[in-house]
Amino acid sequence: MPIPSPTLSIPTLKATAQRLGMATALALLIAPAPLLAQDQPTESSQSSANSSAGDSSAGTQGATQSDTTQSDDAQSDSTQSDSTQSESTQSDSAADSQDSEDVATTDTGARNDSDRPSIPLVPENATWDSFHGQLNAQKYSPLDQITADNVGDLEKVWEFHTGDVSDGSGDTPASVWSATPVFANDTIYIGTPFYRLIALDPGTGKEKWSFDTKSSRKALTQPVLKNRGVSYWEAENPVAGEPCQKIVYMGTMDAQLFALDADTGKLCKGFADNGVLNVNQWNDTHAVWPLSILQPPTVVGDHLMLGWAGMDWAYEQAPPGTIFSLNAQTGELEWTFQALSDEMREKSGTANVWTHMSADRENGLLYLPVSSPSPNYWGGNRTEKAPLATSTTALDIDTGKVVWSRQWVHHDIWDYDINSAPTLMDITVDGKEIPALVQATKQGFLFVVNRLTGEDVWPIEERPVPQGDGSVKGEVYAPTQPFPTKPAPLLDQSKKPKIWGLADAVGGGQCSRLWDDLTYEGMYTPPTTKGEGALSYPDSAGGVQWGGVAYDPQSQTAIVNTSHIVQTIKLYNREDYKKADSGSGNESGFAPQEGAPYGLRLQVATNWLGMPCWEPPFGELVAIDMHTGDVKWRRPIGASQQYGFFMPEKWGSPTIGGPAVTAGGVVFIGASMDAKLRAFSLKTGEELWEDQAEAPAVANPSVYEYKGRQYVAFVAGGNTILKDQVGDQVVVYALPED
Repeated sequence: MPIPSPTLSIPTLKATAQRLGMATALALLIAPAPLLAQDQPTESSQSSANSSAGDSSAGTQGATQSDTTQSDDAQSDSTQSDSTQSESTQSDSAADSQDSEDVATTDTGARNDSDRPSIPLVPENATWDSFHGQLNAQKYSPLDQITADNVGDLEKVWEFHTGDVSDGSGDTPASVWSATPVFANDTIYIGTPFYRLIALDPGTGKEKWSFDTKSSRKALTQPVLKNRGVSYWEAENPVAGEPCQKIVYMGTMDAQLFALDADTGKLCKGFADNGVLNVNQWNDTHAVWPLSILQPPTVVGDHLMLGWAGMDWAYEQAPPGTIFSLNAQTGELEWTFQALSDEMREKSGTANVWTHMSADRENGLLYLPVSSPSPNYWGGNRTEKAPLATSTTALDIDTGKVVWSRQWVHHDIWDYDINSAPTLMDITVDGKEIPALVQATKQGFLFVVNRLTGEDVWPIEERPVPQGDGSVKGEVYAPTQPFPTKPAPLLDQSKKPKIWGLADAVGGGQCSRLWDDLTYEGMYTPPTTKGEGALSYPDSAGGVQWGGVAYDPQSQTAIVNTSHIVQTIKLYNREDYKKADSGSGNESGFAPQEGAPYGLRLQVATNWLGMPCWEPPFGELVAIDMHTGDVKWRRPIGASQQYGFFMPEKWGSPTIGGPAVTAGGVVFIGASMDAKLRAFSLKTGEELWEDQAEAPAVANPSVYEYKGRQYVAFVAGGNTILKDQVGDQVVVYALPED
């Protein structure tokens, strides 16, 4: 319950077998890459509304918990500005909630919902002005010019190449581009992995203006250069003749947030320091990396809600996650939130929000997907409860105070960050209308709760989980973990996945031998030092990625893409780690967890040729009836690729990025290894249209209307977790004009 308050040669593949990239090496990835982290969830820390700018590190564990289980997870100098207003939300309730785990709630007396304007959950007009299209994260468009009957006629109407791309072969790190094209102010806005912001004509793709932040092209916190786009804000009552009544924002890996006039592309001099905010001024605890702004801020009314990203798996003690609420026009700090107590912040870190957030403006609630604490795969330094880590936490938008929180992994030692914004929806269950949200997780779970209270819609059960084999010293295991009863898990993690006979035969029984040497007792099997380690299914990149769940409010159908990837996790004591370490890359390989007694190795479970050891499909698209929580249809999505060859589509592909859905009954998605863009029937799951992009479209698509014509836009930038194919393409489609 809620708590109130390039193709590789076979020899090369052999040599890099232990470094195969997470989703990359998966099924038949082109270039398996070593470990490190994708969007290292710099986890958000909770001092709910620990707003006093003068005390940014005071995040108390706050938020009282209710009876469910909680988990223990989660740079430069300078203190916060004197302008902060609210006080730490969690504070007093933290002590009272130490005994319970899952949901935390604090005093909500300060919230005056009666004074709030009536703002519908689903916008009355078509909009795609944020990362997920709308603040509700539904990724839904009411436009119906493109339908299931005519989508097959879609044609490319324009494309644009930014020139900002790197395959990593030279001095510039590889680029990973996951920026949703934002449509606002009759303009398409994009941010690039070289940290340039570009404004395009939405009908022709002609450049209106561009701005270069001149940010360093160094992979400071990630193994690659990365950007997920921009955010947009406009004044409710714009002042005629005044600049920056409409603003676009973009962050950089070196922790700078830029604010530009949306019409001219010039810096907004009234925002922070002449248009640039140094977020790293608040990096005052374990500042081993900068607070990278890879995900654009979430704009809620006149607030910018800002999280940040860091490095997973690298340190025991790391910067503790913080959410900053900023005034959208001035950049002034309003309040902060931290998910970890002061005590845990001093010896641990992260539990940040590194992905987008969602919001219900009418009810004044901001929803945080909070990640795990550090170090990610050993928790002996953080055995006390941390109810807001690895959680969905609802805050009061104006104060940052915790309204409710649900923890989805107790004492997280698997890096199962909550990696996508919860999708808000109104659903009818057993004849009753419910203000709900769906939180997808890396485990392939979909937790459905009342978004106002955090209470279960369908029962969520605490079930006993494995307690380890005694090989990891100092570890303490949560006795139970929450499991949803509906919808059913998107993949079966109750037993070892079946060995793929083809891969086993090609490998001369290699997969069978590996399976015999891997510990697995079902979901939440703890990491171990024994044998080849523990089998992890799904992997740390996630059964569901940060693209999240799309939702059609008319039919009350949820759409989600899921990856099926098996990974192995092995811990090494410090001496053994020094001997074993052979490097790391993007989401697999070796990682030190410096300061902790154990380093680790993550590998995708493949044979010597890079073939997945487990049976296909390797990725699916699933539709769920939210009246009942039952699956309406599911189908493999995409084609895996190896050595330049596409595999049968019935085998599916791992995916990164999410879907969009329209009132025309169409689901649009890229996401797959084969770099194709596709449209499916919302009703049946039938594939209706496809086209080839220059790289995997790992960004969510956007749907917009301009001068009476409906368009669908994709960014095809690639991600080395999937394969070594990157791009700089924005490509836009529409129906032929009469």
